[in-house]
Amino acid sequence: MALNRPGPADKIIVDRRKAHRNAETARTVRQTRDRLSQQGGSASHDREILKIHARAVLGAGAAMPLLIMVMLGIMLMLGFFHEALAWAGIALACHGGLVFIAYRVHKTEIAALDPSRVRQILLAAHFLSGLGWAYLGAMECAVCETSQFPVIKAAMLLAAMAVTALTASALSGTLLATFALPLALFALLGADLAAVSEWVMLLLLLAALPFLSVVARQLHGNTLMLLSFKGEKDALIAELETASAMSEEARRRAEEANLAKSRFLASMSHELRTPLNAILGFSEVMSSEVLGPMQNETYRQYSRDIHDSGQHLLDLINEILDLSRVEAGRYQLNEEPVHLRDVVQDCCRLIEVKAANKSIKLVRQFEQAMPRLFADERAVRQITLNLLSNALKFSPSGTEVIIRVGWTTGGGQYLSVTDNGPGIPPEEIPVVLSAFGQGSIAIKSAEQGTGLGLPIVQGLLSVHGGEFELHSRLREGTEAVAIFPPSRVMEELPALPTAANAGRKR
Repeated sequence: MALNRPGPADKIIVDRRKAHRNAETARTVRQTRDRLSQQGGSASHDREILKIHARAVLGAGAAMPLLIMVMLGIMLMLGFFHEALAWAGIALACHGGLVFIAYRVHKTEIAALDPSRVRQILLAAHFLSGLGWAYLGAMECAVCETSQFPVIKAAMLLAAMAVTALTASALSGTLLATFALPLALFALLGADLAAVSEWVMLLLLLAALPFLSVVARQLHGNTLMLLSFKGEKDALIAELETASAMSEEARRRAEEANLAKSRFLASMSHELRTPLNAILGFSEVMSSEVLGPMQNETYRQYSRDIHDSGQHLLDLINEILDLSRVEAGRYQLNEEPVHLRDVVQDCCRLIEVKAANKSIKLVRQFEQAMPRLFADERAVRQITLNLLSNALKFSPSGTEVIIRVGWTTGGGQYLSVTDNGPGIPPEEIPVVLSAFGQGSIAIKSAEQGTGLGLPIVQGLLSVHGGEFELHSRLREGTEAVAIFPPSRVMEELPALPTAANAGRKR
């Protein structure tokens, strides 16, 4: 069975009257919103791109030297010696300059980067690294076959372009800055345009440049998307941190308010009960005419009204104290074996006079031979009396109130009180279950109450590990069900053998 709980009360977490307390929260929220609305092209966005590009160049720093060493080995096999070593030295030096610049960018704090200046420096470093490949594109081999060396050069240039497109895609324009000059020198100096194979290789290189540029652009778009996701993740983290800070502030304020309430109740309970006891005692003496007859009937009625009002106020104070102890988790249970059926029967006897005054019939439907509960008898009595009082309060004259005690399907025990009152709209049930909450129909038609009866019932059942359900239909009535869990039901132990039975067994 589901447990109906009152909805949470609204809490003002941010106090707008005290701006200095809200400054940090407002600043965090503003920074978070700025991150969420951040689009490409901003300075911080460009710095992130430059950092990613520098890390990619450093991460693939061994790929380009590997290509250079492969080309050096091929050239040595073909008979190049001095030219091959000179080219390898130039190519490694130019690529080393690019790696050095990327390392400097990587180590620089992101806030200290000037995006436009660093971008120009990186593009210049890529152009410098392309000088080694430009030297290769312009080289000629007198000892090679006609189409052998240009094909090898074209293959190496194509591999270098592919590596650059994959590793340097975060920074747009790097592929063109690196290989525009090598392809031009290859077309003008390094290839024999009279040979068909070299024409084919040249066209392949010229077609590969825009193709790889498109691939690099796609990779650049993916990088931007990853940055966007990272920004959203950072924003969500900031939102969570903000919510955590606000929750912590709300918790601290709630603890302060609860401590103030506890101090107030502790100090005022004694201050209120002492004069109330005197008011109740003196008004009872006056209404009972213990010290002598009271000639004026109006005065006697006034004394009875004073006593009733004082008793109502004392009951209200007791209910508030009980509810505060339950909410604070300080309600001490005096647990003992209790027969639920007997407790409910006693409570019905106590309330029969009030029911007879309203011509309401109490119908008992109790299951027999039920084991005892391990519970607080005073709390069980209070639960029963609160439910019975509510049922009588809302039941019209001449109707019935049905009280049931029985088993739940899970092995627990329940108490059900059903009346034929006006009922409660479904949307008002959370209000009725909240402290001091009363439904609209109850305010119009029922006797005056404090609105603490059902919250106390719900709290006492929660302390016992039980549940409380409230089922109601308009103009048909209401059923309140108090459920005690199976863990509270005590198993019946077998009877101990008598002395006579023990003697027979011997």
